[in-house]
Amino acid sequence: MNILAVGDVVGDSGTNLLIERLEELKQKYEIGFCVVNGENACTNNGITRKKAEMLFSAGADVITLGNHTFRQKEAAALLLHNDRVIRPINYPPGTPGNGMTVMEKNGKKIAVINAMGRIYMDYMDCPFRKTEQAVKNCGADIILVDFHAEATSEKISMGWYLDGKVTAVFGTHTHVQTADARVLPKGTGYITDVGMTGPYYSCLGVRKEITLERFLSCVPQRFEFADGPSQLDAVVFRVNEETNRAEETIPIRVLPQANRQFS
Repeated sequence: MNILAVGDVVGDSGTNLLIERLEELKQKYEIGFCVVNGENACTNNGITRKKAEMLFSAGADVITLGNHTFRQKEAAALLLHNDRVIRPINYPPGTPGNGMTVMEKNGKKIAVINAMGRIYMDYMDCPFRKTEQAVKNCGADIILVDFHAEATSEKISMGWYLDGKVTAVFGTHTHVQTADARVLPKGTGYITDVGMTGPYYSCLGVRKEITLERFLSCVPQRFEFADGPSQLDAVVFRVNEETNRAEETIPIRVLPQANRQFS
């Protein structure tokens, strides 16, 4: 089975590109299951029911979130009523929603776990222990982990921690696809960050003029997502259906200049 993980969808432009190109990518790479990080899908970050429905209609099986999970007022209700939208599992007890979902598809029981790092992020329960507990209790054949974190060291450490325990670990949040896609020694597919599905001529999806002014003046600026054409960053994990281990990790980039695909 081939599994597709799509990097952070940013705003309307990222959503529109996903709707336009996801089905084509799924057919090209013979995708059997798709996870999309949608925590920046709305104009002011976060996600709403309408945006979630758009991502599902585009072809997502599960939507993961991150530090902007509750930016939109209706997020709590969405999490409580749709178990295919999950938030980081290491939020404190009593937080609305779930950090893991399990689905059956193509004869396989597939678990998706969402966790959030603690370095330069909001302080949460330990993502390592929370994720490992979920892995032990999920009873799934294939286990996928979206680790939404800032520090590369924390993400890489999570990869090593879960090597051989899960099918794949992929990082989100930093919006830049990393050049370390690989399969770890015990069969876990890994990449430090999948990247971003959003405005190409931007700084991580934000208007570049705003971020430049912020760095030049040291005065806080109100961030706004950029306009214009978008890129789509993703990764394909080729999974052995007998062992449920990854055999290959393939980064994908769809860029706007010539609408080319790189893999």
